Amino acid sequence: MVQPTSRRPLPLSRAHPAPQEEFPDLLQPVSPPEPEVAEARTTGFPSPATDYRKRRLDITAYLVRNPAATFLFKARGDALARSGIHDGDILVVDKSVEPRPGQVVVVFGHGERLVKRLVGRAGRLLLVSDDPLTPALELRPDGEFTVWGVVVGTFKRVPA
Repeated sequence: MVQPTSRRPLPLSRAHPAPQEEFPDLLQPVSPPEPEVAEARTTGFPSPATDYRKRRLDITAYLVRNPAATFLFKARGDALARSGIHDGDILVVDKSVEPRPGQVVVVFGHGERLVKRLVGRAGRLLLVSDDPLTPALELRPDGEFTVWGVVVGTFKRVPA
């Protein structure tokens, strides 16, 4: 039985998969830039800077292993702030990843989506937040909470 508390652990029930109009191409493959063509010169040398060209970062390839099982959620609350998850962050959640202790997971229970860290203690699986005043929730096979997916990354805005 979960005891009610005044501090809620990152409830996501009002948060939803990020609206596609806000992130229309986030989970679409990012096309690499067109390769640059080196000029043929009759005199002189090519610029040494060409030795340090780097490929563009493909965010999809970096964070998304299984596009059909990957979803975006907006976090609400700061119960996992010490873990780097803050209010307003976009969570990249993969349903195909097998949850293991130590990972941050999205769980369903009591009509809400919650974000918690999965922890193994004394042969039990617990869902905990970074706030020591928030009680841990036990994850049992016949229990009230179901692990929905594993958080595999986050996006956040930095004030400019």
